Amino acid sequence: MIRAPALDALPGIAHGYFTRQGGVSTGIYGSLNIGLGSADDRESVIENRGRVADRLGVARDRLAMPYQIHSPDVIVVEDSWGPGQGPKADAVVTARPGVAVGVSTADCGPILFADAEARVVGAAHAGWKGAFGGVLEATLDAMQGLGARRDRIVAVLGPTISAAAYEVGPEFVTRFVAADPDNAGHFRPSDKPDHAMFDLPAYIVRRLRSAGVAQAENLDLCTYADEARFFSYRRMTHRGEPDYGRLVSAITIRP
Repeated sequence: MIRAPALDALPGIAHGYFTRQGGVSTGIYGSLNIGLGSADDRESVIENRGRVADRLGVARDRLAMPYQIHSPDVIVVEDSWGPGQGPKADAVVTARPGVAVGVSTADCGPILFADAEARVVGAAHAGWKGAFGGVLEATLDAMQGLGARRDRIVAVLGPTISAAAYEVGPEFVTRFVAADPDNAGHFRPSDKPDHAMFDLPAYIVRRLRSAGVAQAENLDLCTYADEARFFSYRRMTHRGEPDYGRLVSAITIRP
């Protein structure tokens, strides 16, 4: 489990960006795969999720994760739900102590949010589509609805695919630059003609800062490059492997 210093400094908050280490899954899922959408043994995934809850200091049935669909949709969590029974959304926020909210990733950006004074936390899954579509700002809006203030919110991006490993086509670049000419700064030429390398972490952090958070940080950890610690969807596709594990990042308010 990796912790962000900016979140560690907040009183009454527990969080973790979990690696692929410390679970019971085997093979390509080794070992802390929390993805119920994978073809891994379900009981192993349930046990892995339980271990995540244990490390965060919450009951094993108090880890709330959505059914992710690359959307800007956010759920306000009043109570947890059964494994795999979460509503379709890509961010979760709560003001309930003892409930951990989390998201799964395998290259997309996991962002954990906290306003320690208001005791409101959130977690968002932001791939390019979610970040482009506004999931970050929607998460902040939902937190504000629970009493948080943007100028007190700390937001930290966890392990994400880096620009060195994220090659995109010309239509991708055109979409981003058409939406905002300043987005051109997040692309650099690749070795392939008409393609570019996209800096998703920098794009996420810039949107967070533009949205007015008190602090937006990037842990600068690449899921693609660090196979020992992280699962990666893109690494799996490049190798032609049949499936991949999922990481979890989660945060909770201590009772």
